[in-house]
Amino acid sequence: MDLDPTEMTKVSNRLKRAQGQLAAVIRMLDEGKGCEDVVTQLSAVSRALDRAGFAIIASGMRQCLTQPDDADEAPTLDVAKLEKLFLSLA
Repeated sequence: MDLDPTEMTKVSNRLKRAQGQLAAVIRMLDEGKGCEDVVTQLSAVSRALDRAGFAIIASGMRQCLTQPDDADEAPTLDVAKLEKLFLSLA
């Protein structure tokens, strides 16, 4: 299954921002910044990664459930697998 390139561009941009935020967290730790500032920034990184994961699942969900790789096959994801993906992000 191929994910929608338009949607994945948005996800890629979100992940690049998260990468920058993570670099900032590491820099803050190296510079001895305060706990509150570090945790706040780390929380932002975590939310960005979660949102990227959910966006990937949401974008692929319709394709996975309705468009199998081969017309003679069942959809590539069933409800149980989809639930497992969502829970893996929780």
